[in-house]
Amino acid sequence: MSLQPTLTVYEALDSATVNGQSIKEMFAPYAEFGVTVTVTTVNNELPQGSLATTDFVSILIPGSSGKTSGGTTRTLGVVGRNGAIGARPARIGMVSDADGAIGAIAVGLKLAQMKARGDHLPGDVLATTHLSTDAPMSLNDGIPFMGMPVSSATMNTYEVSPEMDAILSLDASKGNSIIKQRGFAISPTAMQGYILRVSPDLVKIMESTTGKPAVTWPISQQDITPYDNGLYHFNSIMQPHVATSAPVVGVALTARSVVGGNDSSANHEIDIAEAVRFCVEVAKRFTVAAPGYSCEFYNTVEWQKIRAVYPDLTVFQGNGVQAS
Repeated sequence: MSLQPTLTVYEALDSATVNGQSIKEMFAPYAEFGVTVTVTTVNNELPQGSLATTDFVSILIPGSSGKTSGGTTRTLGVVGRNGAIGARPARIGMVSDADGAIGAIAVGLKLAQMKARGDHLPGDVLATTHLSTDAPMSLNDGIPFMGMPVSSATMNTYEVSPEMDAILSLDASKGNSIIKQRGFAISPTAMQGYILRVSPDLVKIMESTTGKPAVTWPISQQDITPYDNGLYHFNSIMQPHVATSAPVVGVALTARSVVGGNDSSANHEIDIAEAVRFCVEVAKRFTVAAPGYSCEFYNTVEWQKIRAVYPDLTVFQGNGVQAS
């Protein structure tokens, strides 16, 4: 069940005073099972020179044969992307943009509960996100979004680890006119500058965990380039791609109407819980890799063919050729 951990995290984050220490306390009962929470506090990079800070949170659920135990089993990364979880004092309470943070922490909590109850995944899972309760607001195509207290590059520094062999990036994606359904949708796989096909394994997992047809959404070449290069971006959901050679899939929390990222009372618990359940199942299958029960983000044979006949596209992970 993913609803209980989702509600637990939801209530914890719906606070003007929540910080990284709050998350450490939430996971304290699981320390005896090897679950660790690391909190890194950085100064905000706001133009008005605010002295506020942002807490980056990294939750490690070690696997029985994962890298942290000296093994070689694959590690799944679950990144909770957001600008901020609050826009105080302009908005009271948690904002829509908090979906990614809620989801990533809830995935960590559910896996920690499973581990405590004897269900150990072979591989490690790293769930990361950041918490900022009083960030400014901005506009994206005229729709109110949450501003970013720190740069996307700073987020990637603390949220993307070289240990991650694949990444699910969760983000509130309700302020658009492209995906019009309640729940979540998955993107094609992005890797090393390429936009690959939607993973058939992820489609199957989405259909089995939701009991509904899979919903996918399109990404553009611009979406997998650095966020501050002046190009259009759907939102920041695909930004982990610029900081890793591993495959990245966006898990977009969506709505039937256009919902601004800084709207309050707009976090739908059931929708987030569905995304959490999906991510947990991906974690099971990606780290187990048993016959008939595996999960791949891309086809390795097809990837080798692509790279044999087409050029290196990692230029799209950087700032490209700058005009003189």
